[in-house]
Amino acid sequence: MKIREFINAKILQSAITIIIVAFALTTSKEVSSQYELNQYLITAAENNPGLKSNFYAYMAEMEKIPQVGGYPDLKFAFGYFIQPVETRVGPQRAKLSMEQKFPWFGMLNSREDVASARAQSFYQIFKESKSKLYYEVKSAYYDLYFIEKSIGISVENIEILNTLLQLSLTNIESGSSSIVDEYRIEMEINDLENKLALLRDTKHEYTIRFNRLLNISEKTSITIPDSLWQAGLTLSKETLIDSIQINNHEIKEIDTRITTWEKKTHSAQKTYNPQVLLGLDYTFVDKYENSNLSLSENGRDAMLVKVGVTIPLYGKKYNALIRETELQVKKEGFSKNEKLNRLNVVFEKVFKEYNDSLRRLKLFEKQYNLASRSLNVMMDRYATDGRNFIEVLRMQKKMLSYDLKLDKARTDINASVAFVDYLMGK
Repeated sequence: MKIREFINAKILQSAITIIIVAFALTTSKEVSSQYELNQYLITAAENNPGLKSNFYAYMAEMEKIPQVGGYPDLKFAFGYFIQPVETRVGPQRAKLSMEQKFPWFGMLNSREDVASARAQSFYQIFKESKSKLYYEVKSAYYDLYFIEKSIGISVENIEILNTLLQLSLTNIESGSSSIVDEYRIEMEINDLENKLALLRDTKHEYTIRFNRLLNISEKTSITIPDSLWQAGLTLSKETLIDSIQINNHEIKEIDTRITTWEKKTHSAQKTYNPQVLLGLDYTFVDKYENSNLSLSENGRDAMLVKVGVTIPLYGKKYNALIRETELQVKKEGFSKNEKLNRLNVVFEKVFKEYNDSLRRLKLFEKQYNLASRSLNVMMDRYATDGRNFIEVLRMQKKMLSYDLKLDKARTDINASVAFVDYLMGK
């Protein structure tokens, strides 16, 4: 009788656990577990090497802006005449030259605009990698939660089967049960213990994967909540689609590429403008000895000021450059339309999975409660007459299955919401 009471207490405890889980979603535990996940996201953003790589790529592109916006280097040259050139005022000994090119008005600004737009493209790549990293961390966290719950449920189920084993032994001694019942329970326990070992190995694998995303020690323990909060999509489907089309970082990155090529088109048109050249030549002249020249003329240095322009005679290559940039703008426009179509298909798929997870959650809550009550009744009968043992085992396995499916539905809901957040660039 004590064994039967113990089993009933176990079943009652499982039912109470479901109630506690539902209640915990509105308590401080939910806030605490979400805070833990947010801390992991912060750690990943600070440590992940892939994210850092994309950030420094963006910073490197920013440094190109002052490079393209600067004037060409000043050209300086010094020459020495090995064989002096004789002139009327004296032999030339050395020559100093300086030249500076000045691009036409607005040319440097247009180049800076191109470099700035290109840097923004790298910034969107960085933001996309950050959103993707956040989704991967959330997904890995939810996988760890489900594995942890699977381990807990399997351990609890083994304990229940051990209790059933003791009960079957009692019924075998009283002659109300067959020894086959004992063998069946032992087979179930062996299967569960093997599954439990696999689950623990899987948890180790998932823990390493999670810690690698955060770029922390593989041995760092992960805080997993007792119950998973239930996230939800608070916006309408149409609003979500609009938000994805506006805020998705891959779409924004394509937009910045379009802007870059448009800026390049403007810059290419300016290549038709000439560049202005300013220069100065200074020649050092020695004096003649015993010359009839006046003091002011003898050995007088020569200075030449030069002004020139570059003439874009070969317009064919400049026209080709302009056509290239215009074609690239069209190409990126079609790429954007293709990406929007793909995002729409992906969203429809994840939105369907989200709704399916909600339906499964409601279904398995009902099924679990029905299985729990049925098992309670069947256990009372089995403890009394030792009959229908196979049905008892079958119902006990259903309870385990529904309990796992409940947590899988919660995990899938949160994973779907996390993926939609990723699509929206969060």
